[in-house]
Amino acid sequence: MNVKITGTGCYIPSGVETNEDFHQHEFLNADGSPIKHNTDIIIKKFQSITGIDERRYAEAHHSSSDLGFFAAEKAIADANIDPEELDYIIFAQNFGDVKKGAIQSDAVPSLASRVKHSLRIKNPKCVAYDVVFGCPGWLEGVIQGYAFIKAGMAKKCLIIGSETLSRVIDKHDRDSMIYSDGAGATVIEVTDSDSGIISHETATYSYDEAHFLFFGKSYNQELSEDTRYIKMYGRKIYEFALTHVPMAMKVCLDKSGVAIQDLKKIFIHQANEKMDEAIVERFYKLYDKEVPEGVMPMTIHNLGNSSVATIPTLFDMVIKGKVENQEIQKGDIIMFASVGAGMNINAIVYKY
Repeated sequence: MNVKITGTGCYIPSGVETNEDFHQHEFLNADGSPIKHNTDIIIKKFQSITGIDERRYAEAHHSSSDLGFFAAEKAIADANIDPEELDYIIFAQNFGDVKKGAIQSDAVPSLASRVKHSLRIKNPKCVAYDVVFGCPGWLEGVIQGYAFIKAGMAKKCLIIGSETLSRVIDKHDRDSMIYSDGAGATVIEVTDSDSGIISHETATYSYDEAHFLFFGKSYNQELSEDTRYIKMYGRKIYEFALTHVPMAMKVCLDKSGVAIQDLKKIFIHQANEKMDEAIVERFYKLYDKEVPEGVMPMTIHNLGNSSVATIPTLFDMVIKGKVENQEIQKGDIIMFASVGAGMNINAIVYKY
């Protein structure tokens, strides 16, 4: 018995925010003082490091649960199943539903329950709950769904990753340019085929690292201290990721018994182009190998960092032929890997 992804879907918001749009922002240091460099230099340096040219922002009337619902509908249709057959709906998110212009998030009821409601599922044994696990949340949801199925507690699970980070950014913080909105979803189910999840790995580092990503006040000292925005210690996260993620990926691959040369694609959280490239390079160096050309698909250039949505969105786009020069063939061995707030890390080795 294997657990296989049978359907995928994603929702890419229509609102495009280019780097040029940030010229109107007044970026400040953490203490509220002006940054020495002008905005044009800040934006060019940002682009050279992250690889981000533009990102997507959700439509004003949509919230994260709406985006998740749109992606879920597509994944269910792709899997060709009746929604009533779902045993679990697992919704990975970090900030709940935040309405545009609001200063408070809304996570009651859970976003998973909202999606179940929108799907008009009557079956009370379809259990819906949220996972708050930083950017690796969608991947952890897949691992949980896999565990339910392997334990005989489920046959079909819907895993959603959705976020509207544009609603929780401080426009006076340079890091605000990284974040974007979007949603991705997958249906996983039990199968007799040889395709499916081969191995997985998860870790949480919180002794010193718990607050590398956090909620903090605006860098603009004139704004209310009671309003909080997503903040991060970028250098610490970068060093943490390069130290721990490649090893977690190696542990996961070694568990699978798959040789490094047989790994065809790595779907890594779209956080920062240079960081992702460095992680994958270090991963291959653990095996004394060079990184194969085209092994790491990227969408960060025009979609930005949508947290839990980046990997399922990227995966759906690649298998649907929407990422240039990227494809997967039946039987290919691929890896999913992510890192984020917590600090959490996870990975999956999967036979397509």
